[in-house]
Amino acid sequence: MKELRKELRKIRRSIDQPSRKKKGKQLLYQCQKNGIFRNAKHVAIFIPNDGEIETEDTINFLVHQGYSVYLPILAGEKLKFAKMGRYFKKNRFGIVEPIFSPLLGAHRMDIILMPLVGFDKHKNRLGMGGGFYDKTLSFHTKPKEFKVPKLFGLAFDVQEVGRLTSQPWDVPVDGIVTPTRFIK
Repeated sequence: MKELRKELRKIRRSIDQPSRKKKGKQLLYQCQKNGIFRNAKHVAIFIPNDGEIETEDTINFLVHQGYSVYLPILAGEKLKFAKMGRYFKKNRFGIVEPIFSPLLGAHRMDIILMPLVGFDKHKNRLGMGGGFYDKTLSFHTKPKEFKVPKLFGLAFDVQEVGRLTSQPWDVPVDGIVTPTRFIK
């Protein structure tokens, strides 16, 4: 798994900036076309790091449409979510986080859009390996107890692999969104 993760990170980092911008716009279109934001108010998303798919257009759309937009914040081995503001700092991994914003738990979000290293057509996902989203969202594995947050992985199409093996601690997503499709 370590080698696959390393290879997929290398592939996504190799995508040039003009392509990233274009694919970010296409990603927003897929989200809109598939009604992902319907009935939501509180949406957690991420600012790309380490070659992750561009989210700038999606963030701008959400803000301009009046959604409350949140970014993940490291809180020990889990994540909290802070409302996006004007001020940021980098965490221990060099990832940008908002400061001066109250922190909310994942259960307060309507939708969480999360980055992926890899995925397959069965909605299995491969993250960076720290398990932060899985630990944070472990409450979501209870059978149908939780209707929210809805969980969607965002990725480039080239991050798709044939088959990923899911582990018992892996929290399943409701869908994967790429610039060209929505897997639900």
